[in-house]
Amino acid sequence: MKGLSALIFYICIASSVPAQRVHVGIFGGLSAYNGDLVDKYFPKKISNGAVGITLNYELRDQVMLRGGFTYSVVGGADRYSHQPDLIVRNLSFETSISEFSLVGEFYFSNLYERRFSPYAFAGLAIYHFNPYTYYNGNKVFLKPLSTEGEGLPQYPGRRPYSLIQPALPFGGGVKFAVNDNLRVSVELGLRKLFTDHFDDVSSTYVDPNDLLAAKGQLAVDLSYRGDEIESGNPSYPAKDAIRGGEKFKDWYYFLGIHLTYRLGANGGGLFKGGKNKRYGCPTVPR
Repeated sequence: MKGLSALIFYICIASSVPAQRVHVGIFGGLSAYNGDLVDKYFPKKISNGAVGITLNYELRDQVMLRGGFTYSVVGGADRYSHQPDLIVRNLSFETSISEFSLVGEFYFSNLYERRFSPYAFAGLAIYHFNPYTYYNGNKVFLKPLSTEGEGLPQYPGRRPYSLIQPALPFGGGVKFAVNDNLRVSVELGLRKLFTDHFDDVSSTYVDPNDLLAAKGQLAVDLSYRGDEIESGNPSYPAKDAIRGGEKFKDWYYFLGIHLTYRLGANGGGLFKGGKNKRYGCPTVPR
C-alpha cells in the first residue's frame, strides 16, 4: 500500500508540470547495510533486493531534480562475521526501509547529444525503519525492549530513538540514452544516517537487573545472545562493557538499474533534433 500511495502521489505531481520535462522511472537492484553487525559491503549472505519509483524533472539539459520512493529489507548478523569476539556476541537484526528522497542530479555530458554520461547526485531523504530479530521462531521488534537502556531512568543519557529519521543520500552512476526519451543507468547510492540505532546496537551493556525490572526477561535475552551458541559465554557481560561502536553511525545503500522514460515527447529520436522535440520548438527555415 505504501508503494501504491507513492505512485499515485508522483502521478498527481507529474500531471501538474510541463510533461516534456518530466521523466518517470523505476529502480531495481540490491540493498545492504553497514554498521555494528556488518563490516563489509554487499555481503553475499545478507544482501537483499530493493525496488523504487522516481519522478524526475529537468531543470536544464544536464541538471535534474529527482523525487523517489524506495523500499527494501536489510539486516546483519554476528554469525557471518570473521571476528571471533563478534561471533560470540551472536546478535542479529533485520528491518524494512521505506524511504522518500529528493536529490539533484548533475550530468557531466548532455544526453541529448551523447549516448553516455557519468553523473552524481546528492540531496535529502526521510525514511522509516523498525529493527527486529527472530527468537525461538518468533519475530520480535527490538525498540520496545530498550536493549541498551533507552528510556530507563537509570540511564538518563539514553533517550529512545525515533523510527522516522532523516538521511543524506548521495552517489552516482553512468547513464545510457537509448534515445531522446528512454534512458537506463547503473547507479550506486549511499545514505549517511544520523542514528547509531538503525541495527539496535550502539554503545554498552546495561545492568541486566535494571533491564529485567523495566522490560522483562525477553529484553535481557535479546540484549546479549552469546549464551545461545556453544562457543559463546553464558554469562551476561558486565555493566558498561562494550556492545557497539557509537562513534560510527550506521549506513545503508543501494546498487541497481534505474530506467526512466520522458513523458509527452514526440517520437523517440536518436539525438538529432532532440531539443526541438523535447520543447516543441518550431524549426527555423534556412
